[in-house]
Amino acid sequence: MTGSRLLRGVLVPLAALLIWQGLSARHVFNPQVLPSPLAVAIRWLAYLKPLEAFDPAQMSRARWLVSGELPQDALGSLYRVLVGFLLGTGLALPLGLAMGYSRLCHALLDPLLQILRPIPPIAYIPLAILWFGLGNPPAFFLISLGAFFPVLVNTIAGVQSVDAIYLRVARNLGAGRFTTFRRVILPAAAPYILAGARIGMGTAFIVVIVSEMIAVNNGLGYRILEAREYMWSDKIIAGMLTIGLLGLGIDTLMGALTRRMLRWHRGLE
Repeated sequence: MTGSRLLRGVLVPLAALLIWQGLSARHVFNPQVLPSPLAVAIRWLAYLKPLEAFDPAQMSRARWLVSGELPQDALGSLYRVLVGFLLGTGLALPLGLAMGYSRLCHALLDPLLQILRPIPPIAYIPLAILWFGLGNPPAFFLISLGAFFPVLVNTIAGVQSVDAIYLRVARNLGAGRFTTFRRVILPAAAPYILAGARIGMGTAFIVVIVSEMIAVNNGLGYRILEAREYMWSDKIIAGMLTIGLLGLGIDTLMGALTRRMLRWHRGLE
C-alpha cells in the first residue's frame, strides 16, 4: 500500500520533468531563462559539492557532508524557520487558548489582532531592520509573525468549536474549570491547533526566503538572490527545489506527528 501511494505521488512530477526535458531538448525554451532539468540537476550537484576536499585526518565525515554550499545554506534556512516558528507558535498558542476560552479576553484583543492580521510579514521588513539590524534577529521576527496568525486563528476556532454537550457532561461529573480545560477543551481543539501549526510552518518557509533576501548574507533565499544577479537560472531553480524538498520533509514529519497524536480522533480512523 505504501509503495503504491509513493508511486502515485511521483507520477505527476516525473511526467512534468519528462515533458520539460523534452521541450528543452527541442529548444522551445531559452536555456538562459528556463534551463533543462538535466542542467538544473548538474548545477544542484555542483551546489551540493563540499567546499573543501575530504581529508579524514583533518575533518570528520559528518562535517564533510555539511561543508558544501547547499547543505550550509539549507541548514541556515532550516534553523531560522524552526526558531521563528517556535517563537511564533509559543506566543500564539497560549494567547489563542485564552481568547477562545474567555469571551472578555477575545473581546479585548480581537479588534487589534484583526487589524494586524491582514498586514503581510513582508511589510514589516523596514521596521524589522530598524529594530533589530541585520542578521538572524530580523529574520526570526518576520518568520515568527508569519507563523503566529495561522496558529492563533486555528487555536481560537478549535476552542470555540468544542461541543457544549461535552462541557455540560464534564460539569455534571464534577470537573472543575482547570480539569475541564485540560481534559476536554484542549484535546477537542487539538486537531485545529495542529492544522494551524502545519499552515504556520508553510508560511514560515515563505517568509524565510524573503527575509534572507533582505536581512542576512547566507541561506537559500540569499543564494537565490545572488544567482539572479548573475543570471544563473539553473541555480535559482535548484535553490527553489531545495526549499520545496525541505518543506515537504517538514510537512511529512508534522503529518506523521499529527496522525500519531490524534489516533483517537474519529476523522483519522
